[in-house]
Amino acid sequence: MIKTFILSELKKWSREPLTRFILFYPILFGLIGRFLLPYIEENTGFVVELYADIIIAIFALIMPMIFGALIGFSILDDRDDNVLMTIKVTPLGLERFFAFRLVMIFFFAILASIFVILFADIGVLSLNEVIAISIVSALSAPLTGLFINSFASNKIEGFAIMKGFGILIFVPLASLFVFDFKELFFAFAPGFFPSKAVSALVRGDQFMYLSFNSYYILGWIYGIGMNIVAYKYFSKKLLS
Repeated sequence: MIKTFILSELKKWSREPLTRFILFYPILFGLIGRFLLPYIEENTGFVVELYADIIIAIFALIMPMIFGALIGFSILDDRDDNVLMTIKVTPLGLERFFAFRLVMIFFFAILASIFVILFADIGVLSLNEVIAISIVSALSAPLTGLFINSFASNKIEGFAIMKGFGILIFVPLASLFVFDFKELFFAFAPGFFPSKAVSALVRGDQFMYLSFNSYYILGWIYGIGMNIVAYKYFSKKLLS
């Protein structure tokens, strides 16, 4: 059943021009990291190594947002096509239906982040570190999908909300230039702790306000907490 569900979802994504375009993003960012950044480094004074934590953080934050938008628009399609009314009366039920899709997009976001960071070949993090960062940052994927469907009733509204939600990616990136207690003012953004965890790995704990382990654990706690709150609001609005 799981295999059939995944294949069905992939077919649905492939039929929509917008979702097909979104699926191209991991390849695009991978190519940017692998070829464009070295080109810029060779022809300008830009040094990739000096900004490695910022570059990796961008990749780690943007992939979950992209896949979160993907599942968000997919759910909007189901709402427009009245698919939810059909699912509601089946043994699967809406709760399991949405839970499976959100878990599925979480794993897709992990794979996309791992691919982009490794293919970009910045060469700073080990494979285990890339996997660890990709997992915690991927918590933003279901959160993005839930956020879009909590406040949008169609794709036009969803796209506007996605762009607004995407602005939050600049908050954790800005925090990478702050190394004392003032960085906590940025902690409301979902990507804050994963991005600071990346910086701790690249720069070393001694340069950070907290240790990598602290950022990583807090990233899990905050990410899961935000998803629970978002899902409860989503359920109250659409599943009741």
